[in-house]
Amino acid sequence: MRKSAVVATSVAWFVATVGTCGCLLPYLLNDWHFHEPLPYWGVARAVGVLLICAGLIPVVASFAGFFRAGGTPVPVASPPRLVTRGFYGYVRNPIYLGFLAVLVGQTLLFGSLGMLEYTAVASCIAAAAVRFYDERVLARKFGAEYQAYRRAVPAWLPRLHPWTPDKR
Repeated sequence: MRKSAVVATSVAWFVATVGTCGCLLPYLLNDWHFHEPLPYWGVARAVGVLLICAGLIPVVASFAGFFRAGGTPVPVASPPRLVTRGFYGYVRNPIYLGFLAVLVGQTLLFGSLGMLEYTAVASCIAAAAVRFYDERVLARKFGAEYQAYRRAVPAWLPRLHPWTPDKR
């Protein structure tokens, strides 16, 4: 796949997934308006903004990592080699974790119980997608290399130090 096509596909996938699931659906569910459920909620709002910004970092960095590996996060245009650098050296699902941080940040920013419920449902859907789709596809595509990676790098709780594969 040419670099321009990789970039275009990645940007379109980012807008479609993050835009739809992180912005459009919460807006359509009427959860994008400010509440103040407790006194001094301003502190929670500030933490929410920080979580949104922090959550976008692994998402964007992971998209860039896929680009450097010659592919995209889109399953049909994935890289020819297993991506284990960057955030993937610490945790197997940095895009999902980053996106979860964005949703938790929005929950705090808006002080919305509906947004909290949406975040819980989105988390369950992401976990199911990883378990029943991503892991199976990666195991088929990369075999023993993915199994070694899977044994060494946790799915959801990041390692303290990045994993580097043995190059024997």
